[in-house]
Amino acid sequence: MLKSLMARAGLSESASLVEVVEAVRSMPYGRPAERSAQGALAEWRGTCSTKHELLAAVLAEHWPDTEPQLVHRVYRCTPDGAARSFGPTAAAAVPEDGLWDVHRYLTIELNGNRVVIDVTFPSGPGWDGVGSMPVVCGPGADHAAGTDPDADKRLLEQAHCDPDVREPFIAALGAPRV
Repeated sequence: MLKSLMARAGLSESASLVEVVEAVRSMPYGRPAERSAQGALAEWRGTCSTKHELLAAVLAEHWPDTEPQLVHRVYRCTPDGAARSFGPTAAAAVPEDGLWDVHRYLTIELNGNRVVIDVTFPSGPGWDGVGSMPVVCGPGADHAAGTDPDADKRLLEQAHCDPDVREPFIAALGAPRV
């Protein structure tokens, strides 16, 4: 997986951990036709789920000492919160009383600490290679993913989300930020 990412991102064979994280972060946000790490890599776009699945696979393969752990955050999104975090197009897709969503990010072991990595969107500050990145969705309840992260996320979505409300919001996240 790393060699494919390096080729697609134009990274050298000696790419650092920071460069790999930033390469995945640079991918545009959007659902690939095949909702997987391979689909994100092939189409060079991904969601919080597919981009973090890709990054976790690359880290487990090439930097296993980072012990990547996928995490799902159940959070309440309001129009004001969406405007701050995701921009006006996404905010317009959030009902006045808000919606529930499930966001995926990952943590890694780095210098004896668990560090948060959130590469969902290519905008905003990059990773400094030392500290935690902010989780783009803001506060919520975290759930460590198990051996089948996609199934875990689907269960959380079924328990917390209204697909008729959530799907237009997810589609709006892929719109250009202004």
